Amino acid sequence: MWLNILVAALTAYLLGNLNGAVSMSMMMHDDVRSHGSGNAGLTNFVRNFGAASSVFVILIDMGKAVLACLAGGLLLKPFGYYTQGIALGGLFLILGHDFPALLGFRGGKGILSGVTVALMMDWRLGLLVFGIFLVAYLLTGYVSLGSVLSAGSFGFFYHFVHREYLFPVLVGYFLSGLIVWMHRANIVRLVKGEERKTNLLGKGKKA
Repeated sequence: MWLNILVAALTAYLLGNLNGAVSMSMMMHDDVRSHGSGNAGLTNFVRNFGAASSVFVILIDMGKAVLACLAGGLLLKPFGYYTQGIALGGLFLILGHDFPALLGFRGGKGILSGVTVALMMDWRLGLLVFGIFLVAYLLTGYVSLGSVLSAGSFGFFYHFVHREYLFPVLVGYFLSGLIVWMHRANIVRLVKGEERKTNLLGKGKKA
């Protein structure tokens, strides 16, 4: 079983290194991390390259999360730990996305992949946290606020519904804390009233 756990974790981490925003910007002979906030995420990509190409960023970052979680689940299913395998894949996928060794450890903040992991762990809770993000964003225009509220709530929701699964519950709390921590600079700017609003359907500088 330990070999399967290792393979699941390594596979998920390497999939996390496949960053949608970086991949798409490099196809345009550029690097999203050299623009704007310097973050390798969807928001910075939209601001600088436009919404049209962001569809592929979304597909890559969501697709890799689905693959990582499924790989983890299937590798641990023979031992009766399918749910735990999903959580393991999600954990290392986000670690690979946020801290990608193949990209100099300059990754994204994990919200898009994180929502997908939430959907894989429990699709009902995934829809719930996505709804929280959507409402917060539509009311305020702040992607970061929606991200923090949705990510920060997932661990509590998962614990409430699935308290019998210790490891997935711990993963839920860890991912909530990690994604909020990755947005710490945004939180400071929100408090100071200096955070930028984002039009996710906007044209961007390079569209």
